[in-house]
Amino acid sequence: MKRVIAILGVVAVLACAATAVLVWRLSATQSPQYPEISAYTHGQLARIGPYRYCEVFDLNTCVTPQTTGELTLNPRDAVQLSVPPSISRAPWVLLLAYESEDGPPPREFRPGSTLAVTIPSVDPRYGRLTGLAVQLPTLVRDEAGNEFPLPHAEWSVRMVWA
Repeated sequence: MKRVIAILGVVAVLACAATAVLVWRLSATQSPQYPEISAYTHGQLARIGPYRYCEVFDLNTCVTPQTTGELTLNPRDAVQLSVPPSISRAPWVLLLAYESEDGPPPREFRPGSTLAVTIPSVDPRYGRLTGLAVQLPTLVRDEAGNEFPLPHAEWSVRMVWA
């Protein structure tokens, strides 16, 4: 009987130790420090961290990891861009770059309105898509009292044509 109780005690201690190690390992895997966007096309998925990320109230305090994504495009498949709720909860801007030097104006999205955007890989007016950027603007005021938006965070994806 004493032997059975000793074996059960050892099993209980080992189970507790294994549970503690499991909890420690699971808590060690951290989520990204900054939000990531996702871009998808033709079976390729790119998850991209910010190129630049500044404090909202102090645009001089920035982290610049210079992270960029890359997708290989073809003329048939569009790009599906997704932003996480942490970006979508704020006003955000989508900039599209095309072969033509005069591209479309920036697309602005209201807070909470959009989590995903479909972007054609070829625009009849501007040509092939060469890149995109997502920006989070902050209103700033210059010395003359003029207010204008400046991005405090930016994510970038470069397009490569097959």
